[in-house]
Amino acid sequence: MKDTTTGEPLSVPETYDQYAAGRDQPRFTDWLRARAGDQWDAATTHRFTRELGRDDIDPDVFSRYLVQDYAFVETLVGVFGHAVGQAPTMAAKSKFVEFLRTLTDDEDDYFLRSFDALDVPASTYGNPSTTPTTRAFEDLLERAAHQGGYAETLAVLVPAEWVYLTWATKVADRSPSRFYLAEWIDLHATDDFATFVNWLRDELDRAGAVASPRRQQRLDRLFRRMVELEVAFFDAAYETTSDTTAEVSGESTW
Repeated sequence: MKDTTTGEPLSVPETYDQYAAGRDQPRFTDWLRARAGDQWDAATTHRFTRELGRDDIDPDVFSRYLVQDYAFVETLVGVFGHAVGQAPTMAAKSKFVEFLRTLTDDEDDYFLRSFDALDVPASTYGNPSTTPTTRAFEDLLERAAHQGGYAETLAVLVPAEWVYLTWATKVADRSPSRFYLAEWIDLHATDDFATFVNWLRDELDRAGAVASPRRQQRLDRLFRRMVELEVAFFDAAYETTSDTTAEVSGESTW
């Protein structure tokens, strides 16, 4: 992120304590987003989302994206399911269960109708050839959930959902003529989704603020890596084969 006056990159403190000092009601997730810097902006204002909102995205690009996203959602559902067990209260568990219903019902119905409209064969989306980016996404989600605790799981789930809320909100006033574009925006720009993302942030705010400095750094790495992969995921939709997908690299999150 840059200073709106000078255009120079903003200096974001490396530790949450430094960031929180002197701020009224600091949020751990605001620090994480600031730490993501230009990658956050790249993810939330990507060419893919801008073309989607303008209704001029190439159908082949959106088809490739949707096939990979459908493959990724299976892992995402598993991680949300894991979060149900990790959540510290019954109220929190219920929130995750409620969102899981959306992923496995409303979104699944959307995917199947969209594949039909885009003439994507069931053999393609049912047994997809995943890209390096998709596999990196899946690996990061699973390691965060199974090698870490509740805070680590939240550190990857929050950016995964928050990025989508942000870009969809930016283009929510658009009305693409193709239903699979309009509904994809609508699914991520609703008040209910915004409420859920805010709740996820609240959960990570609480868990992150009381974590040890060393753990906070790990949460920061996980969050930033997830945002980097969001950018790479949109980029990959413009590649015609997985062989031409840019190599996905990044610092160790552990």
